[in-house]
Amino acid sequence: MRPLREMTEEQLRQRTSLKWSEYPSDVLPMWVAEMDVAPPEPVRRAVTALLERGDVGYPQSGHYLRAFADFASARWGWAPSAETGLEVADVMTGLRTAIELSTEPGAPLVLNPPVYPPFFDVIEWTGRRLETAPLGPDGRLDLDRLDTVLRRVGPGAAYLLCSPHNPTGAVHTRAELEAVARIAAERGARVLVDEIHALLVPAGFVPFLSVAGSERSYVATSASKGFNLAGVKAGLLFAGPEAADELATLPPLAGHGASQFGLAAHVAAVSEGREWLNALIGDLEENRAILRGLLSTHLPDVRWTQGPGGYLAWLEFPAALGDDPAARILERGRVALNSGLPFGEGGRRHARLNYATTPELLEAGITRIATAVR
Repeated sequence: MRPLREMTEEQLRQRTSLKWSEYPSDVLPMWVAEMDVAPPEPVRRAVTALLERGDVGYPQSGHYLRAFADFASARWGWAPSAETGLEVADVMTGLRTAIELSTEPGAPLVLNPPVYPPFFDVIEWTGRRLETAPLGPDGRLDLDRLDTVLRRVGPGAAYLLCSPHNPTGAVHTRAELEAVARIAAERGARVLVDEIHALLVPAGFVPFLSVAGSERSYVATSASKGFNLAGVKAGLLFAGPEAADELATLPPLAGHGASQFGLAAHVAAVSEGREWLNALIGDLEENRAILRGLLSTHLPDVRWTQGPGGYLAWLEFPAALGDDPAARILERGRVALNSGLPFGEGGRRHARLNYATTPELLEAGITRIATAVR
């Protein structure tokens, strides 16, 4: 079982999903967070069975919560309570819900840029105020800066944490997360966490709700990144025990976002797809080693913030390429990367590369990029 060694470029170019349809056919897409894999067999069976039965009505809630709790217990030794969770359309919907439950309109919301661009959008969408505590020079959390910012903005703020971090792939340690919980408690802030990339961490992932001091926090998560299920949406929002009553105030409509197909696909993935996920993680570890070698050989001046929390490489290019090297690489090399600029402070001269593909396409992409930047 080799999930990232099975698809050909010809097969991939037949896809109509965003990654493979956004650009002309001469462009090699290595941008949006979508993997070049086929769905695990249990997922295919589950979705097909719904269609064959004509079982396309309203979904029954609760199955995904319970299945994910079993998965989390087996994988991380953390068993979230299905009674303090909510099935939602996706992780960003869950985070929006958590923001609106835990803060007032106009409240400060702290981010660690460079960070996933929709975080900026959800702050504007919910009418909160952006504050930033940028990552340190090593691409990890700057806890002193976080404390300074939360002290300055005062009680009533929230801190939106990406764990593992996107785009750097940093996997936060238990000590770092405990420090986050302590700082937030001391400053009267709530912690809201996006753990969507957690399933892809080879070892060492720490669920935020398992650390001391997280009792008033929220975590949004999903199997979608780990099993490449962005097109069959479903997500989960878990509340810490001291936030459970807050979550319970939501009307039933708040849990109606995920579809019958999304819930069935995600339940099958976390219940029956664990062997496939382990194989995928092995392929990604190999791809990281391949990418490391390719960069050393073809792009020795490019700096890579190497984190194992997913399949996204955060690359810093020489100043001669300007603030937005992704634009030049697309124009001259016909490779699509994510520009670093929408990730906020720290995004200048950076681009994000998706290496969840075959070794052949990974090599082709780096070769094209090297030609484009010369």
